[in-house]
Formats: sequence, structure tokens, C-alpha cells
Amino acid sequence: MLATWTPDQELNQVRLRSGADMKRKLRWYDLVALGVGGMLGVGVFVTTGPVARNHSGPSVFISYIIAGISALLSSLCYTEFSVQIPVAGGAFSYLRVTFGEFVGYFAGANILMEYVLSNAAVARSFTEYLCSAFGISDPNSWRVEVPGLLQGYNKLDFSAVALVLILTFCLCHSTKESSILNLIMTAFHIVFFGFIIIMGFCNGSVENLVKPTGLTPNGIRGVLDGAAIVYFSYIGYDSVSTLAEEIQNPPVTLPVGIIGSVFIVSGLYCLMALALCVMVPYNQIAEKASYSMAFQRIGWKWAGNIVGAGASLGIVASLLVAMLGQARYLCVIGRARLVPSWLSKVHPSTGTPLNATVFLGLCTASIALFTDLDIVIEIISIGTLLVFYLVANALIYRKYVLTSKNPPFPTLSFLFLITSCAIAFSISWKLEQQWWGLPLFGGIIMVVTAFFQYTVPCLGQPSEWSVPFMPWPAAVSIFLNVFLMTTLKMLSFQRFAIWGLLITLFYVLYGVHSTFEAEEMGMEMEMAVNEVPNPSIQLTKLVV
Repeated sequence: MLATWTPDQELNQVRLRSGADMKRKLRWYDLVALGVGGMLGVGVFVTTGPVARNHSGPSVFISYIIAGISALLSSLCYTEFSVQIPVAGGAFSYLRVTFGEFVGYFAGANILMEYVLSNAAVARSFTEYLCSAFGISDPNSWRVEVPGLLQGYNKLDFSAVALVLILTFCLCHSTKESSILNLIMTAFHIVFFGFIIIMGFCNGSVENLVKPTGLTPNGIRGVLDGAAIVYFSYIGYDSVSTLAEEIQNPPVTLPVGIIGSVFIVSGLYCLMALALCVMVPYNQIAEKASYSMAFQRIGWKWAGNIVGAGASLGIVASLLVAMLGQARYLCVIGRARLVPSWLSKVHPSTGTPLNATVFLGLCTASIALFTDLDIVIEIISIGTLLVFYLVANALIYRKYVLTSKNPPFPTLSFLFLITSCAIAFSISWKLEQQWWGLPLFGGIIMVVTAFFQYTVPCLGQPSEWSVPFMPWPAAVSIFLNVFLMTTLKMLSFQRFAIWGLLITLFYVLYGVHSTFEAEEMGMEMEMAVNEVPNPSIQLTKLVV
């Protein structure tokens, strides 16, 4: 469970288990477009209205700024790891080389769960927005209700299934062509965002930002609570790190693609939120179809259909990128033999993980066919935040222990204190009467981080790219991910506990034995190759 691999082994020995290599065809602009397309889904349309009305008021754009800072800090951690270990495994590979096989597997399984469930949910919401584009108010009119099935599973959505299967076919064919398709859709989606922003500012009034009760009607608490909700509109940038084996010049392309896409999306989200609050006073914003209703209030009913069409296009782009990332995660987990090895195979002609793409596409389509959106959405966020939290911890441990050769105890103590204080701060935040805990635990986090930075040296910085001002960005990322996790409902933690138990049982009963046998076979093959004197025969056997 604690066995680790070196980056060199991940890049060479483990990658060879896929047979063929993935084709390096993507450039920096492909990566930026994929990152933007992955994040610019329907989140901004779903969350902005309710957050503005019930939490942040007109200051919802500040909530988006705070959430964007948190996403940027997590993306910095991902970027450094992706430059050091440019493989398709993303967080799975980063945690496997740092904390061992089980932590990497646990994170990878949670990411796969989040991808499959969120993709199914997004595919079902595609039907709703497509109905809106055609002026149909009831999305269930495009679904088939089957009497006798359980409530929440009895409305079959064949439009969602068709969308998932079409995108699965595109992803099996070629990553580059899929990237071009995403680039076109993302360009149209940004134009659509621009239309909403420009029309909102032209037809709105700045006075709406301070009417009727000021910019922050619920104070700083409302702004931060709103940030916790809108943060999930940023999820998707981690998909970019899974394309590390398919890009040209990873040390340059990966930082530009990951960080650039987060900056672009943050700016668009803030402007979208401002445009909505400029058009309509916050207490008159509709909780559902906020932008469509806002345009109707200014007399532009036809714009509601455009919002539905633009949101549908955004769903297709974000679903394409998410399905691209989920297949590469499963492919690399298959290379480690934690799941059946046939899922790790890369098709020699297309250069894509064909088996993993088809398998996860069918899983996503099956869930999207039956399962209602509300049933799957609860468990999605906690798994993602946990993985972001683990990656930030892993970056600090790798830089200060594995790379700098420092004793592990000071770093582990620092990570434990940061997490404990973040939990205590979050509890004080929830218990509204305990205001004294906020400055106390927040101050402890700052003092502990400064003391750690001063006393524990960070040596051996990577030459290509590294997170600046360490350990502050990673420490703040740890704090924010813990804080955001505590805003989730108890039901999310209960369902997550059941899922965690199931994947742990799978690891104990299958994964650990399969990886052990794979390592034994690898050692035997290496010994056999070394015993053969003819170099050409050695090479042939090594390739086999």
C-alpha cells in the first residue's frame, strides 16, 4: 500500500504497458481551449442566480473572484506536478509517486467516480437546455417515463445517451480532431458569453449593484458562503493535466494551458455575474433560468432561446473535455494493474486509450439514461475537493522531503497542523457564535506556515517550472479545500463513506494482488532479457 514509484518509472517502465504511445499532436492553444471548454459548462448559469439572491447579493462577482483564487492555487500545484511527471495519470500518478500506491488509487477512484457521475448529470442537463433553446418549458417532455421504476430512475433520457455515445465515438477516433471540435465550440461559447456580458452592461444600471440593501447585503459571510457554492463552476482544469502525454513541449505548454485557462474562465465568470446583477436588482433575480428571466424583464424574450442554445453548446464542450480526461485516468490506473490491464491499452493507429474510452462512455451513458440529476450531484463535489487537498499536501511533502532530503517529521507535523487548524476554523465559521475562533485559528495557520518556511529548507527546485513562494500557495490551497468541504451536506459525507469502503474492498481483494503479480512478472522478464547475449534479441524481448 505504501510502495512508491519514481517519476522515471512512471514515464518509461509503466507507460510501456500500454503497448503503443499516445500521439503528441496538441499545442498550447489546444490545451488552453480544452481547459476553458472543460470549465465553461452550465455551472455559471445554474449557480449565479441562487447565490446572488440568497447569499452574496450583488457581490456575487467577489464570490467568483475568491473561488477563482482557490482554483488558481490548486492549479499551480497540478502544474508543477504535471511538468515533473508528464504522464496521463494526473493526480493518480502524482500521489502514487509521493504517498504510495493506495493513496494514489484512492484518489484516482474518486476522480473517476466524480467524472462519470458529473458527466451523466451534465448530459441530462443538456436535454433541459436544448428544450429551452427550442422554446419548450418542460424538459421531461423529451424523456420517456417508465411506470414501475423507482422515483428518480423512471425517466429515461435518450437524448443524453445519444450525446454521450457520439462524443465517445469522436474521442476514440482522434484526440487532435476532438481538440479541434472543442476549439470551435469553445470559440462560439465565448462569443455567446460576450453577447450576454455586453447586452447586460448596455441594458442595465450600475444602481442595481447597491439597491436595495447595498453591495453585500449578507456581509462577508454571505460572500464566502457564495464562494463555496460557485467554486464548483471551476472544476474541470484538472482534465488538462491528463493530456501530458499528447502535447508538444510539456514544460512550456502545461503551465500555459492549465493556468491560462483558469485566468480566462475567472474573468468571464466575474463579468457574467456582474452583467446579471447590473440588469436586475439581486432580490428580483430568478433562482432558475436566471439569465433568461433577466432578459425577459428588459423585454428580450427571444434572448432566452439564445441562452438555452449557448448553454447546450457549453455542455457539449465541457462533456467532451471531461470524457477525454476520465479515459486517460483509467488508462494509467490500468497500467498500474489496479484494474484489469486491457483498460490500459492504447490503439496503435489512433493513439487513444480506446478500451478505457468505450468502457467509461458506456458507464456514463447507462447512468445518464436512468438517474435523475439530484441523486448523483451530492457525492460529486466532496471527491473532487479531497483530491485537490491531497495534491496540495503531496506537493509540499515532495518538495520538502523527497526532493530536499529533509527528515519527514517536520513536514508531516506542519501538514497535520494546517489541516487541524483549517477544520477548527471551519467549525468556528459554522458555529456563528464562536467568532473568536476565526482570528485564532487563522492566525495560527499563518504563524505555522511562516515558521515552517523559515526553519525547513526547500532545496533542489525543478529547473523547468515550480510554484513560487512555497509553501504559501499550497498551504492556502489546503485550507480552502478543507473549508469548502465543510460547507457540503452531511449526506455527501455519508455517500462518500460508502463509496470509500467499496473501493477499499476492491483494492484489498483485487488491486494489491494484481499489482504485486505485475511487478513479479516485470522482474522475471528483466532477468530473462539480461541473460540473452544478443542485443537484437534483448531489444525484441524488451519490446514484447
